[in-house]
Amino acid sequence: MTTRMFASPMFLGFDHLEQMLERAAKTSSDGYPPYNIEQTGPTGLRITLAVAGFMMDDLQVTQEDNQLVIRGRQNDDSEGRVFLHRGIAARQFQRAFVLAEGIEVKGAWLDNGLLHIDLVRPQPESRVKTIRITKSGSGTVTMLDPQTAAKQGRTG
Repeated sequence: MTTRMFASPMFLGFDHLEQMLERAAKTSSDGYPPYNIEQTGPTGLRITLAVAGFMMDDLQVTQEDNQLVIRGRQNDDSEGRVFLHRGIAARQFQRAFVLAEGIEVKGAWLDNGLLHIDLVRPQPESRVKTIRITKSGSGTVTMLDPQTAAKQGRTG
């Protein structure tokens, strides 16, 4: 079963979802660690990475210009141990995501081997300005804010 996600220009500021996924795939060719990207609301996004075996001190999340960079480095505690099979890798990684202009990292937390990073695109405030129309040739243009225009009885 395949779930198709539709990208929109409002998808939390990531340039289109497909382009973002392509860029993310290019930054780490082996696909480690695996991750999910989910939309958590109209302006919210969460990136979740599977980082089993990593402690909080082993992980670093930074925003470098327009990139979100996640790094992991475990201490090698295998000295003196004999493994018959070693399937749990203790290796370092770096995963980067390109962020669009205006995206803010709200926080990150580690829970049951999953690193969650919440992102948000703040909504711009709607500002309304009333522009006074004058007679031709007066050469004077006055801009009034809505409160001043209302006090002077000059609305829209």
